[in-house]
Amino acid sequence: MKKGLHPENYRPVVFKDMSNEDVFISRSTINTRETIELDGVTYPLVKLEISNTSHPFYTGKAKLVDTAGRVDKFMNRYGNRNKK
Repeated sequence: MKKGLHPENYRPVVFKDMSNEDVFISRSTINTRETIELDGVTYPLVKLEISNTSHPFYTGKAKLVDTAGRVDKFMNRYGNRNKK
C-alpha cells in the first residue's frame, strides 16, 4: 500500500442527531467550530439532521423528520392533487 494516503489526525468526535437528540462518539478528521462536553471531556461536535437512530429504514417506522418546513411546503404544493 502507498504511504501517506490516509490522514493522520483522527480524533474522537461527537455526532449529534438533531431530530431526536441522540449522540454517539466516533473517530473522524472533520473540522468543527462547536464543542460539547460529554462525560467530563470536551469533544468537537458535528450536528446531523438524520442518523441511524431516526431514519425510517433503520427504525422501521415511517416518521417525517422536518427541519426546515419542507414537508409542509410539499403538501401545500402537491398534497391536494388527489382530491380533484
